[in-house]
Amino acid sequence: MPKHQINPEKWIDRYSDYLFNFTIARISDREIAKDLVQDTFFAALKSKKNFKGEASERTWLISILKRKIIDHYRKINSKKGQAEVRMTYNSTETEDGDWLEERIADPFDKTAEDTLENNELGEAIYSCLEKLPEKQALIFKMKTIEGLETEVICNELNITASNLWVIIHRARTAMAQCMEKTWFN
Repeated sequence: MPKHQINPEKWIDRYSDYLFNFTIARISDREIAKDLVQDTFFAALKSKKNFKGEASERTWLISILKRKIIDHYRKINSKKGQAEVRMTYNSTETEDGDWLEERIADPFDKTAEDTLENNELGEAIYSCLEKLPEKQALIFKMKTIEGLETEVICNELNITASNLWVIIHRARTAMAQCMEKTWFN
């Protein structure tokens, strides 16, 4: 039985300020932040049947919002890679033409080498995670990989926020040292 229920009628009152502040800290454009929060509410409404109740309503909305923010940056960055090329051609001796082509780096154009490197990196990260003490590894995964909020982790593991940050710091330090040895050498 699900622990948490959703109540879309209360989302704006309960979460709009929190979601906006979360977004504005990452986007720095009020209008885009408002749009992303609105998109989050619409996406949540569309997919409310997928809410399993394993996380709180706010955590679920934040996870949707995070994807919206990532999509926003992907869209911006894909436009940065565009270059315009003009080419003049002659289709016949008397007729000149002008072609305009956009050349865009294809983000899905991965080589086998890229895929192999990503797989090796993933294996190195999980190998280093296995070397951490159990609690450090769990908290590192929750905070860094799953992106859970500090409050959620603290409530779930019954620890204080300062304790969480000490554990995160130790885990990150250990991970950096391990990755230095296994991946970068």
